[in-house]
Formats: sequence, structure tokens, C-alpha cells
Amino acid sequence: MAKTTHRREFLRELGIGAGAIPFLLNLPSLGFANQVKRKKRLVLMFSPNGVFPGAFWPDAEGKDFALKESLKPLEPFKSKTLILHGVCDKVRGDGDNHMRGMGCLLTGSELFPGNIQGGSDTPAGWSSGLSIDQEIKGFLQKDPATRTRFGSLELGVMVPERADTWTRWVYAGPNKPIAPIDNPYRAFSKLYGRVKDQENLRSVLDDIQADLGKIRSAVSAEDRQILEEHATFVREMEQELQASSKDPIAHAVPELEPGVREDNDNMPKISKMQIELMVQSFAADFTRVASLQYTNSVGMARMRWLGINEGHHELSHNPDSDKASVEKLIKINTWFCDQLAYLAKRLSETPEPGGGGSLLDNTTILWTNELGKGNSHTLDNIPFVLVGEGLGFQMGRSLKYKKVPHNRLLLSLAHAFGHDIKKFGNPDFCGEGPLSGLT
Repeated sequence: MAKTTHRREFLRELGIGAGAIPFLLNLPSLGFANQVKRKKRLVLMFSPNGVFPGAFWPDAEGKDFALKESLKPLEPFKSKTLILHGVCDKVRGDGDNHMRGMGCLLTGSELFPGNIQGGSDTPAGWSSGLSIDQEIKGFLQKDPATRTRFGSLELGVMVPERADTWTRWVYAGPNKPIAPIDNPYRAFSKLYGRVKDQENLRSVLDDIQADLGKIRSAVSAEDRQILEEHATFVREMEQELQASSKDPIAHAVPELEPGVREDNDNMPKISKMQIELMVQSFAADFTRVASLQYTNSVGMARMRWLGINEGHHELSHNPDSDKASVEKLIKINTWFCDQLAYLAKRLSETPEPGGGGSLLDNTTILWTNELGKGNSHTLDNIPFVLVGEGLGFQMGRSLKYKKVPHNRLLLSLAHAFGHDIKKFGNPDFCGEGPLSGLT
């Protein structure tokens, strides 16, 4: 009560406007930043169409393993990486494997019957369950010590505007998909509250300079440094966004297959911008749970910056005997791994506000996929690669399981936050509890 009263009195005495509040939330001495327990954060990252196993999975098990070509970008973080082979999506029912792979990936639950046709399989609808990130969000938001402004943040890169089972993996509940924000301008608006167009970007800091000056004069040197870093980031992001395309909203390209947007070639830049916004949201303690979705199940991005003109999904269907396609698929998954490594790098070089170490020390990133392999559409050996020690798992290892249900991994994520639920998704796949060997 005393801390809450102190914060209210601080705001009232200084006459601080609402526009400055986002800059106060991560100042330790004011009690806005939650410092009672060591912070734990989770990032869920998705890329589609499976992987090429021979260039992805380490041969060895345990600590003495070598990263294959698709995972080479993680070499600087090998000691903080955990690779899980043999974790499988056991959920069956309506929908094709792309649909169930996407809709059941975070929910562990069957799809509802519906009218979305996938190949020759039974049509299906949305997932019948809550996704694990939203389950953890709900758990954290109940406790004042871990409650954050947004609870969770859903970002995307080149996610189609159309809403169907192939394009959504986060669910607020049964039949309640959550669309990721795949436009950095809208993401910026969500984080900072009042930005609606390019012109407004120029006024975010300008309108609150007087309030920021009041805050600087009333807080500690440590808080002033954090405040300056936050304000510098916002100014740099304003400049970055203003220098970008005059039409920041992406539109579908009619001559291409669904899922490929007209700014397809800007995908690397959009990725970096979204990562920067996510890192800053963690530094400001806006959220502790986030997701980053690259394209969608059956994603058809054309990665011309890698010298690849074919669509990703198209390549993933080619046989293993097509060596040229295999080489391109390896390049594509290596690029996705590059994005994971960049996120880990940015987290590792960003100090934890009000605490020791870096943001990565308190964060775990889980990179996954809706399929184990594209041309077989298998739901066995779904790629699960974790980076960062935030959830307390023993990292620097390659683990091999024998076709364990991925529901048990989802349980493990919840338990790592102290949320000791007994089942998640389909209870038939939770019988043995959280995945063994992670800690």
C-alpha cells in the first residue's frame, strides 16, 4: 500500500501527464518496475514448412554436440541453447497437418469442425483450446508482483491479413484466435499509446519533454540513465519509422499466392524492427510474454535477398532428391535462425533494468514450426529450439526423446513460471506431466 501511495503522490506532486507514464514503468526506485522476484520471460517464435533434418538436428546427444548448418547462427549462444528432438504433435482430428500443426502447436487441443478445407482432409475451424502463452499470461497477470501493462505482446512478420487456421497460432480461448501485429507502426502505436499515423510519430517525445524534465529532476541517477535510454530508443524508432516507406501498411499482392505481401523484399528490415520493439518492451517491462510469427503455415515468402525466387512452401514440397531445393530450404531455415540469433544478441547486450546481467539472462526464446518436415507433412520431430536461461532449464545440450507429446513441453513452460497445472490441451497427452530432463 505504501509503495502504491508513493507512486500516486509522485505523479500528483509533479503533475505528470498520461503520455509520460510508459517512461516511468521501468524505473526501479519508484516501484513501477516489478523487482520482488527475478523476472522470467518467454518468447515464442514461429517459422513454417518444416526443416531439412540432415542440416538441422545434431547427431550427438548431451553437451558434446555440434550445430548443423541450419543452426550455425546460434554458435555464439551454444552454451545457452537447448535442442529437443523427438517431441511430436500427437493431436489429431479435423484439418490437414499444416492446419493442425499451426492451430494445435501452442494449444495442444484439437481443431473445431469447420469449413476451412485443407487438401483432401476433413475441413476444420479454429482451435478448441487456449494457447500456452495466454495461459501463462493469465497466471502472471493475477499477481501484482508480475503483472505488466500488456500481459502479452503478439508480433508478426509478413503475416497475411486473412484470418484462417493457417494464419493464427495464438488463442485467447477456444475459437478465439489472436491476430499478431505484423506492422511495426501499429506495434509502435500499441506500445506508446497515441501514435496513429506517421505525422503523430513526431510528437510522441516532443509533447512530453516538460514532464520528462520534471521526472529527471526528481529521481535517482540510475533512474535518470534508464529514462534517457528509453527516450533515446523512442527517438531513434521515430526516425527509423519516418524514414521508411510512405505507405507503412502492407497490402496483398494479387499475382502472388496468399500470404505474400507487396513488401515481401522488406522482410529482413521488418523483422529487425519488430525485434527491436520486442526488446524494448521487455526493457520497459511492458510484458513478459511475447510471440513472433514469421509468415504462416503454408507460408509462401520468396526470399530473394537469399537468391531464392521460389515460394517457401513450394520448395518445401519438393523431394529430397532435388538437391537445389534442399540447398534453398537450408538457406531459408538458416535465415530464420539468424533472426533468432539476432533477437538473442539484442537481449544479451541490453542490461536488465534495476537488476544485474542482461535481458537474455531472464528470458527463454522457443523457436518452433508447424511441421517436422515439409514434403512429408509429418507432425513427428517438431523443431523445438530454446535459447536463454530465463526459465531455469539446463542449457547447452541436445536432447533426444522417443516421440513424446508436445503437450508435456507446454506443461513444462507453465511450470517454469511456477504455474503447476496438471494438464494442458488434450489431457490424454499430459499423463506423465512436464517433459523430463529439462532441468
